[in-house]
Amino acid sequence: MSPPSRRLQTKPVITCLKTFLISYSLIFWFTGMILLAVGVWGKVSLEAYITLASNETTNAPYVLIGTGAAIIIFGLFGCFATCRGSPWMLKLYAMFLSVVFLAELVAGISGFVFRHEIKEKLGTAYQNAVKSYNSTESSRTAVDAIQRTLQCCGVKNYTDWAETDYFKYQGIPASCCKVNTNCPPDTLKDLNRAKNEVYNTGCFSLVTNVMESNLDIIAGISFGIAFFQLIGVFLACCLSRYITNNQYEMV
Repeated sequence: MSPPSRRLQTKPVITCLKTFLISYSLIFWFTGMILLAVGVWGKVSLEAYITLASNETTNAPYVLIGTGAAIIIFGLFGCFATCRGSPWMLKLYAMFLSVVFLAELVAGISGFVFRHEIKEKLGTAYQNAVKSYNSTESSRTAVDAIQRTLQCCGVKNYTDWAETDYFKYQGIPASCCKVNTNCPPDTLKDLNRAKNEVYNTGCFSLVTNVMESNLDIIAGISFGIAFFQLIGVFLACCLSRYITNNQYEMV
């Protein structure tokens, strides 16, 4: 009895690789959906925070939306290329995954290396926003949104407002109040009386403490997601090579 042909021996390997790559592409597509959702949510809910940090309108939410949309498209493209069994499509898919991996790796390393500089810039931006609280509508809206949402007041604490021009005429902003009905104008102009009526925790310290306590987890997840792309690159390259070498075609 003659031994099975090389093509028949290779066919199960290709089928197995296709199954893994399609599963991977679906997971990759799902991560794109998450990025797209986060981008839309950031545009709707976090625009005040991002504007405050950058001192101007930022394209960060649009970057997330665009990246998520691109991943969704290429995730579907990966499924199509796998089912079609096209070597050049699989190579193109592997190239895209490589670009995504490098971009995520560079972004992750940059964020980790420059985390103290980023923290300092955010602190400076928030201090400037507090000092110029009543000068621009965007700055005032952003600070109020942060103080109400995070239940905090000032940069380090509520006494930071005493150093602002706004405090001389209006006192501490009403967005610092625990209960608005307990914050008449006279109370907000007196630090001692306002102490029990406003939030005592500073906004910047609250945000940075949460970030630093979860930095290792965030870094681990970020690098894990980045290296996840290498699995797709490996599967796509292996499948392309097997199909090319054995001239396998979908019927």
